Amino acid sequence: MTGIGQGRNSRIRPSGSAVALSEAYDTALLDLDGVVYAGGQAIPYAVEALGTARAGGMHLAYVTNNALRTPHAVAEHLTELGVPAEAGDVITSAQAVARLIADELPPGSRVLLIGGEGLRVALRERGLVPVESADDDPAAVVQGYGGPELPWGRFAEASYAVARGLPWYASNTDLTIPGARGIGPGNGAAVEVVRIATGAEPKVAGKPLPPMHRETVLRTGAERPLVVGDRLDTDIEGAFNGDVDSLLVFTGVTDLARLLAAVPEHRPTYLAADLRGLLVAQPEVTDGADGAFLCGGWTASVSGGALLVEGVGETLDPMDGARALCAAAWADAGAGACGLDAGKALGRLGLG
Repeated sequence: MTGIGQGRNSRIRPSGSAVALSEAYDTALLDLDGVVYAGGQAIPYAVEALGTARAGGMHLAYVTNNALRTPHAVAEHLTELGVPAEAGDVITSAQAVARLIADELPPGSRVLLIGGEGLRVALRERGLVPVESADDDPAAVVQGYGGPELPWGRFAEASYAVARGLPWYASNTDLTIPGARGIGPGNGAAVEVVRIATGAEPKVAGKPLPPMHRETVLRTGAERPLVVGDRLDTDIEGAFNGDVDSLLVFTGVTDLARLLAAVPEHRPTYLAADLRGLLVAQPEVTDGADGAFLCGGWTASVSGGALLVEGVGETLDPMDGARALCAAAWADAGAGACGLDAGKALGRLGLG
């Protein structure tokens, strides 16, 4: 299911596309938190951009590591925000981990549930029986994001069961989750609590690992998918592991400084400020003189251990400068250098 960009082993610079991404790919595999909404509210331009992409024939699927809500609840929320969706359009890490458990345990097995309703429904969908206590004779433990109100005692139940040697599964290990008030602790932080208490390691299903990619493929049937996300270590790495192309948007947890320092598996195929990037072509980054890189009137280079960027023109797009900077930084990393000073360049673009 390879995309049409550079491919997983050649992320040396952002790719270009002569046509809008919504035309180049048949399915957008969209992360939710930090991409479509944050804190329950739609991110600016998301509703309009997704509506236009859908009207043009692009299939929209919503792929989230958040295991708290059911696909039905997520679809209802999206529809209320103005993004029409059905439960079948939503793929969650709860579904991925439930399939992973069902593949390894007999039907009807009891599973100690540490999480929310989304995980409970996913387990039942796979013929598994969620239980609440380590004393309920579970065959395994599964942990997913349960929201900020999840009682501390739930982690104790998980620790008791895992310490007895039961197999332990986690929907995902995202350390943070974006919300209306900022960045909060995610399921990965809760998983760390049990890991510290027991010394055990869970089997993880969510992005960027193969079980989530498998679940997405099975449920969407995408032939030319484009992963759209805001996180390098989940969305973009998941696309890399699945050998598909990706679009990074800067509406969530990743900023340009972090992207410039990205390792190859964290480098997206395309960049955009927000979901409007689906609706436009992507300019090429070309080679300039003396090892510089050019994009949309911007020239980026490395000199004296620092990244530099200069622009010529009256209607310069800072994202084109970001593309050129990524090419310069990634090429320098490939040459064995590291620790480039990007402060002046980020200030020049206003994309710190």
